[in-house]
Order: sequence, then C-alpha cells, then structure tokens
Amino acid sequence: MLQCGCYHCALTKEAAMPLRLYNSLTRRVEEFVPLDPQRVTMYVCGPTVYNYVHIGNARPPVVFGLLARLLRRLYPKLVYARNITDVDDKINAAAREAGVPIETITSGYARAFSDDMARLGADPADLTPHATAHIAPIIAMCERLIANGHAYAAQGHVLFDVTSFPAYGALSGRSVEDMIAGARVEVAPYKKNPADFVLWKPSTPDLPGWDSPWGRGRPGWHIECSAMAAAHLGESIDIHAGGNDLMFPHHENEIAQSTCAHGGKIFARYWLHNGMLTFDGRKMSKSLGNVRVLHDLLDRYPGEVLRFLLLKAHYRQPLDWSDAALAQARATLDGWYTVLRDLADIEVAPGERESPAAIDAALCDDLNTPEAFAVVAGLAAAARAARTREEQRRAKAELLGAADMLGILQHDPEAWFKQDLASDTIDAAEIQRRVEARVAAKQARDFATADRIRDELLAVGVVIEDTAQGPRWKVVKTGG
Repeated sequence: MLQCGCYHCALTKEAAMPLRLYNSLTRRVEEFVPLDPQRVTMYVCGPTVYNYVHIGNARPPVVFGLLARLLRRLYPKLVYARNITDVDDKINAAAREAGVPIETITSGYARAFSDDMARLGADPADLTPHATAHIAPIIAMCERLIANGHAYAAQGHVLFDVTSFPAYGALSGRSVEDMIAGARVEVAPYKKNPADFVLWKPSTPDLPGWDSPWGRGRPGWHIECSAMAAAHLGESIDIHAGGNDLMFPHHENEIAQSTCAHGGKIFARYWLHNGMLTFDGRKMSKSLGNVRVLHDLLDRYPGEVLRFLLLKAHYRQPLDWSDAALAQARATLDGWYTVLRDLADIEVAPGERESPAAIDAALCDDLNTPEAFAVVAGLAAAARAARTREEQRRAKAELLGAADMLGILQHDPEAWFKQDLASDTIDAAEIQRRVEARVAAKQARDFATADRIRDELLAVGVVIEDTAQGPRWKVVKTGG
C-alpha cells in the first residue's frame, strides 16, 4: 500500500502494481502510462442541465470519480474535468415550457446536479467548465477546421466533413455507411454528406445566440466538449470517459474534430466507457415509464446505498436496477455497519485507515469493484471474528481503510441506523422512550406489553436488538 502521497512513493507503487484499464479505442486492457506523470489529465462528459438527471446519469461521475481517487494515489497531480452542457435544444424547450429565462433552467439544475453528486459521494472534479463560457474557443476551432479543409460553412451552419477524416468510425467500429443507417442523421440540403455533423448552427431571435463569422448562432453539442477539453487539459489528453451510449456519435465526433483541429495529434489516449442501467431487465426509457430520477431516489434512500449499487457491478457491464437490488444493497451495508457498531469502543487513529493492498490490486485491475467489495466482505468477517482488542483494532482499521477508498461506511454507525427517521412521523426521543418502556415491562415480567411495544416499533420500521450490552434499535425502512 502507499506509504505517503509523494511522487517517489507513487512511482514505487505504480511499478509494483500497474494500473490497467480497458481502452475502448483499442478494445483491450492496457497498462496506463500517462503522457506526463506530473500532470495526468482526465475528461468526463457531464450532464445537459435541463432537468434532474436519472440514476443512469449518475454512474459515470461515481465510477470515474473513483478512478480519479485511484489516479490521485498514483499521480497526485491529476487534473480531472467534468463539463456542464448549458446550451442545448432540450434546455431551450424546457425554458420555453416553464416560461423562464434559459439561465434559470441551467443554473438551477446545474446546482441540483452538484448537490446530488455530493450526496452520492462522487468525487468532485477539479474543473467544471460550462459550454457557454467557451464560445470564443468554439468559434476559433470551427475557423481552424474550415481553414484546413475539414469543415465548411453553409446557410449559417458550419459542418464537419466526415469524408476528410479517414479514421472516422474507429472508436465505434462502424463504417460511415453503417453509421448513417443506424443513426438519426439530419438530412439537409446544405450537407455535402448525410453523415456530416453540425459544429455551429444559426439561432432565431428567441433562442440563445452569439455573434460569429457565420451570423448569430450557437454551437453544436460535440464541439463543445472538444473545445473545453483543449482549453483546460491540452490538445492531447490521457483519459476521456463517459457512458457507452456516447461512443457514437458524440465521442466519435469529438475524435474527428479534435484530431483535425490539432494537426493530427491524438485527442485522447485512453477511452473508457461504462455500461448502461436497466430496470428489472428492461432499458430505462421515458416511453416505458421506468426512468428513476436521482434527486427523488436520494430522498428515499441513503446516498451510500445508491453509491454501493452503482459500483457493485463492474463498470463496463450493464447494471440492472431494481427495488430488490436496493434492498440487498441496504442489507449488505447494514451488516458492515453492524460490525463497526459492535467495535465502537475500539479506537483507530486516522493514520491507520489505509487502503489494504488487496483493495488497491482490485481497483488497479480495470476498476474491479466486484472484487473490491468481496475484499470488504472478507475484512468485515475478519473484524467480526476478531477476539483480542489488538486483533479488533487491526481488523477495524483495515475495514475502514478499504471503505474509505470505496467511499462507503462514512457515517457513524448509530447515525446510519437512525437516519431514515427524518421522513417518519415518530422521532428518535420517542423511540428511545418506548424502548426503555419495553425494558421496564420485561423487568416487571409483563411480557405481553414488551411484545406489544416491540411489534408497534417494528410496524414503523424500527427493529430492537437485545444484546449483552442492553437493547439497541435501528431503522430498517428505506422508502416506498
């Protein structure tokens, strides 16, 4: 495990346990070797802020936030950027429907996204560039692409000429013909080729717009990320990540325009993509009515439960979301918190909470979170079985160190078991009073009253556990 955060120790750790990642571009697991170990760069596609995000949108920030956490252990000078798309036709439609300025929509939902990510424990990005703050570099990139023959202006639009980039389709593995057949391409008379995509488009007076050499307009979606990544991370970056639904056309188009705008330089050296979420085995979609909004889920479940489930499956695999899976996630965390509650009197110094080597090995193996959680389960079992105080202290320290790395078990155990009370009609003081009344009834051998109190508390989601140290209670209800 790492002995400190210095660069020398990071290199020592890297040599002993190289980080290996699946590169979507090469379709194989590769050892990660950054361009500059003193400045490692990662860009993750962020949300389009026109509404609350659904739970599937939360998987990339959680998964790749964990990757950022791991990278910082190996390369302390990581620069992690996650953008905000705040100019988009969906935003325009939402503002029109609500009858409010566009900035009201974007600022409110960007703030909600940030708050919800914090509740999930997603690692914050170092940089959060907004598209509307990068109009000048977007226009400059359009001009550069026109000048070098990779884009053209037509009827107030600027379009990328896909035939000018022979490598187009390498990321998704599709031919241009297949991509045209399988994508929703806009057939327009001003296009030279149906697959050509928009870099800049005209705006009517009622839409957001900026002055440009092609008239008042706004950027296309794809070029926003290319311009923001170049402005903050450089023309060639180490890692670009996002959901696999972005592989085509978004990431494919980013590669084309960035490579051509920067004289053939490699845009991103490692491409990482997470799998999609399904709900009870079916794709989440508005038409099926099975979309789960993250903001609503966070009002019903502890953020750690959602985080655990988002990380439970390997990030490249699909993840099936269900009420049963949530219940199982809560039960697993409850079990581990029970271990910590049983060891509450065992002191562990902050410096002892280091990530065990087995956790590091699992995460360095292409973020193998299923294996990492299996390690945590083993550590919890070892802590439960420990008998001497020194064995308990060592076991608890390892369990907490592993949990810290994964972003779980971050609450006081007693608070964890009682946190659902915020939405209940009965408060903690009243529960404690009734638990004490049950103790008094048992001492008076009034077992009927004791059983009645136990059953009444169970009906509102409170379980009483009789232990050698006296009765303890916890909330088991996790929402509707």
